[in-house]
Amino acid sequence: MSSRPVRIGLMFSTTGSYSVVTKTMLNGAMLALSECYRLFPDLVIEPRIVNPEGEIRRYGELAEGLLKDGVRHVVGCYTSLSRKEVIPLFEKYDSLLWYPTHYEGFETSNNVIYTGAAPNQHILPLLDYMLAKAGKRAFCVGSNYIWAWENTRVFREAITIKGGSVLAEKYAAIGDTDMRQIVDTIISERPDFIFSNLIGSSAYAFFRQFRAACDELGIDQPARMPVASCSLSEPELEEIGAGCVDGHYSSSVYFSTVKTAANALFTDALATAFPGSPAASADSEAAYIATTLLLRSIFHTQSDDIKLVKKAAVRQRIAAPQGEVWLDPQTFHSWLTPRIGRSNKASTFDIVEQASGPVRPDPYLVDSSPRYTVASPSPQLRIVT
Repeated sequence: MSSRPVRIGLMFSTTGSYSVVTKTMLNGAMLALSECYRLFPDLVIEPRIVNPEGEIRRYGELAEGLLKDGVRHVVGCYTSLSRKEVIPLFEKYDSLLWYPTHYEGFETSNNVIYTGAAPNQHILPLLDYMLAKAGKRAFCVGSNYIWAWENTRVFREAITIKGGSVLAEKYAAIGDTDMRQIVDTIISERPDFIFSNLIGSSAYAFFRQFRAACDELGIDQPARMPVASCSLSEPELEEIGAGCVDGHYSSSVYFSTVKTAANALFTDALATAFPGSPAASADSEAAYIATTLLLRSIFHTQSDDIKLVKKAAVRQRIAAPQGEVWLDPQTFHSWLTPRIGRSNKASTFDIVEQASGPVRPDPYLVDSSPRYTVASPSPQLRIVT
């Protein structure tokens, strides 16, 4: 094994409307590579880095090019649209996609490893927090694709069963930055909070325009109509800009302000390796975890055979920046620690609640859905501040 390089793919859109996030994902993957070079000097890895530029057609073309060339493992994709586009190719070529970000759930594939949050690890904890802190009337906004549709569906079902309501849903094309109509509708409806599934430049424009419109009307937006999201991260806070960056809630399994020894090392290593790059985020951590799991599994099996690698991967336990992480052997989703953060003027998050430890992934909400009276409750978070 040591005499033959192992080729792995890294597929991230480092240009395009959501590149602020995906650049940090590539950074996380590259950091894991550099660490494994030090730990396993006999393991020769040949990374193949490709940039789909946020274009769905390019995801399919580049993924198939890698797989036809004999690459068996690819860490990559950010949007659910891109993931859905390439999964049939990974199944066709019997290879593994290591998908490193939160998503809407309701999916399993023998050819995908999921290292980001499942819906019971981010949507349901956020709903419970906002119902307790903000109120029961929500307004949903999102980018017009599967992530937002499915997140809103899960959210709508859960809030209705818990006695709340969704006043309206509005969607914008990915990359659309004219949010005036959506903002005007929200202000006229006066919801208790907004559940946002906007991504990339659309999200940044919404935060800026919504705050500006509220300021003009003398409305204290963070106090009166807070925005809650399952995707807002530190690099995006920097993009939103001063004056409208504070007071937003995000549900995540990782924030750069997590107080663990592993996170101190992680954030320092990222800053040293990629000076001037955006801050660490849940997505960069998930890419770091995926790449670490992959490389450790290849080393322990001395093979890139996907069956052997999957067996080795479920035996790994990673002392990740967020805390201990491991894979569920039934779903190949990750056990992760849910947290709620509130953004501040320093473009970081104050962690206001968190679970006591890793929570089992429930991608189909079989055990976590509020529709079942005998269901397990959402992860119980404890107040941090």
